[in-house]
This record gives sequence, structure tokens and C-alpha cells, in this order.
Amino acid sequence: MGGFEDDEPPSKRARASSVEPASLLDSFSCLKPAAPLGSTMARPLPSQGKEVMVGSKGVIKRDEFVRIITKALYSLGYEKSGAVLEEESGITLHSPTVNLFRRQVLDGNWDSAVVTLKKVGLLDENIVKSAIFLILEQKFLELLRNDNVMGAIRTLQSEITPLGVNKKRVHELSGCIISSPQHVLLGFSKLGIESSNSRLKLLEELQKVLPPTVMVPERRLENLLEQALTVQREACYFHNSIDGLSLYTDHHCGKDQLPSCTVQVLRAHRDEVWFLQFSNNGKYLASASNDKSAIIWKVDEDGELLLKHTLTGHDKPVMMVAWSPDDCQLLTCGMEEVIRRWDVESGKCLHVYEKSGIGLISCGWFPDGKHILSGLTDHNFCLWDLDGKEVDCWKGQRSSKTSDFAVSNDGKLIISMNRESTIRLFDRETKQERLIEEDNTITSFSLSEDGDFLLVNLISEAIHLWNIRNCPIRVNRYAGHKRSRFVIRSCFGGSEQAFIASGSEDSQIYIWHRATGDLIETLPGHTGTVNCVSWNPANPHMLASASDDHTIRIWGLKKANLKRKDVGSSNGIYANGNTPSNGVVHQCNGNSSK
Repeated sequence: MGGFEDDEPPSKRARASSVEPASLLDSFSCLKPAAPLGSTMARPLPSQGKEVMVGSKGVIKRDEFVRIITKALYSLGYEKSGAVLEEESGITLHSPTVNLFRRQVLDGNWDSAVVTLKKVGLLDENIVKSAIFLILEQKFLELLRNDNVMGAIRTLQSEITPLGVNKKRVHELSGCIISSPQHVLLGFSKLGIESSNSRLKLLEELQKVLPPTVMVPERRLENLLEQALTVQREACYFHNSIDGLSLYTDHHCGKDQLPSCTVQVLRAHRDEVWFLQFSNNGKYLASASNDKSAIIWKVDEDGELLLKHTLTGHDKPVMMVAWSPDDCQLLTCGMEEVIRRWDVESGKCLHVYEKSGIGLISCGWFPDGKHILSGLTDHNFCLWDLDGKEVDCWKGQRSSKTSDFAVSNDGKLIISMNRESTIRLFDRETKQERLIEEDNTITSFSLSEDGDFLLVNLISEAIHLWNIRNCPIRVNRYAGHKRSRFVIRSCFGGSEQAFIASGSEDSQIYIWHRATGDLIETLPGHTGTVNCVSWNPANPHMLASASDDHTIRIWGLKKANLKRKDVGSSNGIYANGNTPSNGVVHQCNGNSSK
């Protein structure tokens, strides 16, 4: 079991919406009584000037409620149902004036649309000007598209400019006049619309400017429901559901939604398991061991892990693994040795990366999948292309034995150790750096999926959460696990990465609520130090742990009569990782380059 003392090398421990068509706008004047629902259906009584409220708490205005439902029906394409609802309720979606205005916009009668807009009765002159600006901008662009340059110039000079609205945009429109036809299309794109569907999009833009009492906003009902579901989800302390939230019932997750039961034990490694990581798509798990091997496990459709390949060839213990962005390749890093790149499907070693006289102590992929990055024993970092050509090399950590590093999703930010208690955030474009300074030695760290947060493990038996979006700031602390000698790794996980999990030297896994910092679960089962944990990014109900007891445990939900599955010599997979059915041992002689 390796340690974290000064005299030891870094080791384990190192859909799209629609606007109701113009033909629909004409339907109200010729709409006949809704015969399909029967002539005996009761008509609502007029409110006689009083606000009619609906709902158990009496806080929802009936006319607003009906109009929003009507709008949703039209947006979903249920035109007949929307028309029937207007007829039955006596509440029209739009006033006759607004209906006329909408028809004029869709027909391209711009001057008439401006006149009608002024009859709607808007009191705020700024709103009126903003809406007229959008209409005249559309008129201007369509004139240019139809090669009516003089008409466009007149519109710009005598109609748009006098409004005194959005002078920057007026300047951009002026540029369209003296530019090529492609710039006219650019004008449409800057409006946020496609020229082929621009009038429908214009209506949506007008809906954003005009008061909702005039034109009900697009997708308003959907937005209200999404807000309600979001509030329920955020209020759910143990939210870890795979299925989406339902509108039929109030949402609530219990503690039973956390992966807290051992559902499988993987015994193919012959020594301490130091590191493991699920693939980005959650279909594979890779593990690294002191037995100088790495194993690729496949997650089948039933959630059971099957040994796919045992990767051998390293002369020293395998410290870590790293999945390529497309999960088709895997990197393995020996302790102060070399990095090997493997094909996941075949298990073949594709290349060996090494640097003369210098050991490699960490590995990772650049987001483009065309370069790999490694930390070196001389405290530098090296960037290679896939063929092994050294692309770049720069100074990294100064005195730390921790080899962890991370790269942001856009490849611009390199996160690495700077000193034993300092993490460096280096922007490769601006060459600027920011620092995270801790009071204690840092043993490992990991980056959140969105790249905005860093989870930092400390020698003081604490885990800190840092927001690194701008100036780094510590936002939470997690404690309770045990660490005295070894590198213990933690991870983000669960639905929306709402939880933090960590290994521990007391043979247990600890799970905290990310937002509150509360310790909510402790999982016993291992008989040795738990070195590393990994939460399946595609399945919040699956967690894996690696231990000095030579095993990997897969944790899932507690289910009645669930029988634990052990993958080892007892079911045909022998201690060295061989299996007569699906597991193959692959070796690399160290000379393979491709």
C-alpha cells in the first residue's frame, strides 16, 4: 500500500414552437357554433364585472388561465380545439384589433400594421416605438431582398431613423444597403430569424415587446409548468431520479434513490485497485491496479458489468486511466513510467508515449480527442499528438507530488498543481493564471461536468468545493471520511451532479449533499481502504468504488430480493482477469507504436 510521504513517488494516493397561421386568424369571423360538442353544453355565465378566480387558493384569474390554455392549444397545432375553447368560454385569445394586426404582419402589410398597432391602446410610448422599429426593420430587409433599394433607403431615412430607437442597429442596417445580398441575409440573422420564415419569427419578437395582455407570450403555459417542476425538483433534497418529473403528481425522491446497496463485486484484479473511471457515455468502466494491469468493463443493458479486456504491458503499477472524448480509446499511465493508448473495442495497444529519462505520472485527453496531456516527474507538463510527436511542454507544479490535472471542455483552461497547497488555473489563450490557495496539502482534485467547480481533497481529512467560473471562491466543505496516509479520491455524481462521493481509509464510501454539505450516507462493504470512487454519468443510480481489498464494488438501489453478483473465479472469471466467455487479456510489449 503506497503512501503520501515525502520520500515516496506520486501514486494511487497520487421540439420547435409554431405561431398560429394566418388562415387561423380569419377563422374567428366565420366560426360557427361548436356543434361537435353538442348544443346542450352549458355556456358560462358572464362575470358581470367581477374577477372570476379559479383554483383551490383563488389566486388564478379565469380569463388569463383560459387564454393561456388557448394559446397552448394553437401552438401545439390543435386549432379546432383552440377555436372551440374560445367559443365555449366566451374569452377570445386576442381582441379584433390585435387579430387584424397579426394578419397584417403575416401578410406583409407593414404600413397598415403600424397604423393598427397605434389603435391597440398601448400607454407606454417606448413600447410602441420598439414594436414599430421591429416592423419597419422587417419591411426594410424585405425591400432589400426584393432588390428595392430606393424603397429600403426611404424606409430607413424617413421611418426608422426618426424613431430614435436602437441607433447601433440602424447603423448596421445602413451597412446592408451598400453591401452584397449576403449581408441582407446577415441582417435577418442578426434579428435572430431566418428569411424564409421571418414573418412568423417577427410575431414572436413582437410578443416579447408587447404586454402579455395584448399578445399572450409564446409557450407561456409550458414555461409556467417548467417553473413549477423546477421548484419541486430544487426542493427535493434527495433528487436523483432517472425518469423525468411528472405533471400528474408532486415530485419527491426518497433516500432510496441513492446507490447505497452493493449489487456486484468485481474480483478480477490480483492486487490493490487504485483508480477507476466510468466512460463519458456510462457504457464502460476502466480500472487501474497495483497488479500492473488495467481492466475495461462493459456495462450491459441490465446494468451488470462484464469484463471486456484486461490490459497488460506496464512494468509498474497502473496509477490512472483516462477515456477519450468519444470513449473509443483509453489511456493508462504507469507509475513514473509510460502512457499507453488502447483501442477500447479490440483491446489493442495503439501507441506508447514516453520521454527519455523522465517518468510520466498522469494522463488525460484534450477535448479535441487529437492530443493527450501528461504530468512528468520533473514537474513539467507535456502535450503530444496521437502519433507521439511532442507538441508543447511547459512548467507545471513546482514541488507537489500530486499529479492530478484537468482541462476545461473548450481546452482553454489547464488546471494543475502549483505547490503542495496551491492549484494553478492557467488560461492557454490569455496566458493569465489564477490560483486556488489552501491551508493544507492537496492530495487530489476533480473538475465538475460543467467546468465551473473544482472538488479539492486535502490531507486534513476535508474536501473543499471551489467555484472557479471567475475569481476562485470556496463555496462548501465536506468532512467525515478518514485519510491519514494515502491519496483518497472523490467525485461529483448523481442527477445534475447534486452529490459528492468519496473513498476513505476506514473502508467506507461517504456521500454528501453537494449544496448543503450534509453527510447523508455512509456505505460499508469493503475490507480495505477505498481509494477512488466514480459515479456513472449516464446512470445516477450506479456508483463504483475501488479498494485495497483487490475488489471493485458496484453500488445501486436497494431492491427487494436483490441478489449480489460477484465477478471473479466463482463464475468463470479467474483471478488474473481471464474469462472464457467475454474477457480477453491484451498485452503490449512496449514497442508498439500503432
